[in-house]
Amino acid sequence: MDEARSSRRGLSPRLWLAGGWLLVALAAAIFAPLIAPQDPLAQDLMLERLPPFWLDGAEPGYWLGTDSLGRDLLSRLIFGGRIAFIVAFAAAISACLIGTTLGLIAGYFGGWADRIVSRIVDVWMAFPPVLFAILLVAVLGTGLSSVIIAIAVIDWTRFCRVIRAEAMSQARMDYVESARIAGYGRTGIMLREVLPNVLPSVVALLSLEMGIAVIVEAILSFVNLSISTDDPTWGGIIAEGRLSIHQAWWVLVFPLVTLILTVLSFSQFGEGLKTRFDPVLR
Repeated sequence: MDEARSSRRGLSPRLWLAGGWLLVALAAAIFAPLIAPQDPLAQDLMLERLPPFWLDGAEPGYWLGTDSLGRDLLSRLIFGGRIAFIVAFAAAISACLIGTTLGLIAGYFGGWADRIVSRIVDVWMAFPPVLFAILLVAVLGTGLSSVIIAIAVIDWTRFCRVIRAEAMSQARMDYVESARIAGYGRTGIMLREVLPNVLPSVVALLSLEMGIAVIVEAILSFVNLSISTDDPTWGGIIAEGRLSIHQAWWVLVFPLVTLILTVLSFSQFGEGLKTRFDPVLR
């Protein structure tokens, strides 16, 4: 009840907290060259596995310590955020456009269009998503564009199923019949009447998909199937930290915490926006 009342006032705590973290992480990624304390690629074996600043043996300027090659962990996390957000926005928006378009067509028009789209979705969802992503990247080759394409090709079905169900429900509403009586065409009604009413669900799914895209990119980089350059990625840092967990736990813990906070924030931010703007939930 408290959260519902806060949502009506536009003060949902989860919306503010999630949005605050995402804003800070995104700003850090955008301005990484200006705020990163060190070069994320610079190696110095004399500084290997330095602990975070509050532990004995820390060095000034290396706030979260270093990895096994003496690279600054904080700088690598900041630059790794660039890859994560690029993949999140590009892949999620691509999947959203494909899935929402097909879902609207299938749900509103029904008939043969619905049958064709539904069968494609059923076939697509028969493949395990992570294994499918790994297979696509292996075929397309490593690289940022390959990761984005793989995620978009796999996850458009998430949007399609939900928006199809929403469009079918909205198509039975009285306002749709009123628009039809007023002389609007079916495509016009779908775009001008149905689409605005499913946008809250689209927004929530889009934010959730951004979090999923961050996870998938981390998994792919963990198995060395993401970008082919030496640029740091969160999954790559986690893979490095796993090998030295007993000597330098911070190399594993800090990227994991960053990844979890970012994914949870995307999810909660989407739910908060849906609660804020969906007239039914308000």
